[in-house]
Amino acid sequence: MNHNAPLPPLSPRPLRHLSDVHRRVMTAAQLKSHGVPPAEMNEQCRPGGPWQQILPGVLVLHPGPPTSEERLHAVLMYAARERTPGVPSQPNAGEGHAPAYAEAVITGLAALTLHGFSATPPLTALDTIDVLVPRMRRLRSTGCARIVRTPALPTPEQVTGLPVAPVPRALADAVADLTDAGAVRRLLTEAVRGGHCEPASVVRELNRAKLLSRPHVVDAVDSLLAEGRAIAEDRLYEMVHDYGLPDPVWNVDLRLPGGPHLGGLDAYWPEQAVAVELDTRAPRQGHRQDDDALWSEYARKREHLERLGITVVHLTPKKLRDAMEQQAAVVRTALMAAADRDPAAYVVVLPR
Repeated sequence: MNHNAPLPPLSPRPLRHLSDVHRRVMTAAQLKSHGVPPAEMNEQCRPGGPWQQILPGVLVLHPGPPTSEERLHAVLMYAARERTPGVPSQPNAGEGHAPAYAEAVITGLAALTLHGFSATPPLTALDTIDVLVPRMRRLRSTGCARIVRTPALPTPEQVTGLPVAPVPRALADAVADLTDAGAVRRLLTEAVRGGHCEPASVVRELNRAKLLSRPHVVDAVDSLLAEGRAIAEDRLYEMVHDYGLPDPVWNVDLRLPGGPHLGGLDAYWPEQAVAVELDTRAPRQGHRQDDDALWSEYARKREHLERLGITVVHLTPKKLRDAMEQQAAVVRTALMAAADRDPAAYVVVLPR
């Protein structure tokens, strides 16, 4: 037998329904179901033989180094829960369909690389691949598979046919093992600058993972939030320009004549008395009171301005990214409705 025809001719089940990678990487249970007895597997995996065992119960059916794709599938095959004893849940899908990997999700640096990050190492440079499994699974890290246990698996995204953790969760799992402040900052910055996710979702996952007590992570988060606000402001400028809204005054403070400060605004249309405020708050571990106080401040400011006849439109960075046209329509509607409202109180507009 040679590696060009890895399964014995007496195999009762054909392999046409499997993708190329699943003709090259299979579990011992799958090989057995195709008519390959354990003794034959052991013979083929002998030193210098045509096959190799890459992980317990997972074989690569050629002698050379496994490819990155083969390693990823091997890790998932190792970690995936068997639906019935001895019959793994993975690749039995029809051609053109992604294989089903029950309760196994790629995360960490490998997941970020699959999502297209440039700040992460190529898959070939990773000694281990992180894979999420439910906390109660009896699995151990071994070889190229690093087991990461979690109380609840995230809903995976399909990337090149693989179940991959969403970017915020993959970031948190990657950051958990990084002590280099520069590396953490680069990953968080690319997540937001590259449009993969919003700062709030990243901070939420870091908070859940109890990573916001680490000074180098806190510093990176501060940079992330500043980066996120700058990007949100750019999107707001883009929305006004691209959807033909009248030019507002940007980044201003409002005051009552001779009276108190009313608060800062990202954009304000004085003639229509319409304001836009970007909500870039993000949850912070140990700062629940601060978060509540900030939200109360937002609410008080909005109520005060609306009592003065000023319409306040709150926009989130996510809404600006995912539904800019819809948000432009909200602002346009508020501007058009100004003609039907009573005139607003006179306020002083100052640069912020």
